[in-house]
Amino acid sequence: MKSYAKIPTPVSVTPPWQWPPFGSLRHEIDRLFDEFDQSFWRSSFPRLGARSDLGLRSSGLVVDVAEHEKDYEITAEVPGIDQKDVEVKIANGLLVIKGEKKREAEEKGKDYYLSERHYGTFERSFQIPSGVDADKIEASFDKGVLKVTLPKSPDAQKTAKTIPIKPA
Repeated sequence: MKSYAKIPTPVSVTPPWQWPPFGSLRHEIDRLFDEFDQSFWRSSFPRLGARSDLGLRSSGLVVDVAEHEKDYEITAEVPGIDQKDVEVKIANGLLVIKGEKKREAEEKGKDYYLSERHYGTFERSFQIPSGVDADKIEASFDKGVLKVTLPKSPDAQKTAKTIPIKPA
């Protein structure tokens, strides 16, 4: 008599990333990364159009952008960098912040000599919004923090007008 092995009934196996708690988490993470591209940064700062020529993370420059009633303010943290190693300029409708960090260390011991050199550059560019008085842009540097103020022209400072809504 022949004996046959019982063939199991096929079972649908759901991959772990589709399990209820993980599936929704993966969906949210995918959505976050989809939004985390250049269009996300442009929509976050629509008037300044922030962009980085080296990429936001690789530029080595942490920047905060704020809009106030009378001006825009860009604050950049540049710890360990001297004021003379930072440059702020306007070119082709862009405000460009760039600089270079240089650090050299030398250590001599009885049986050794250690010499280290670290160099790094950063550059960030911002589209200057219409309504900014480019001739009055100012920059200040204090304790590793660069602050650039872009004053709005008087026309750009006008407050928004509220339009009343009438019943139909």
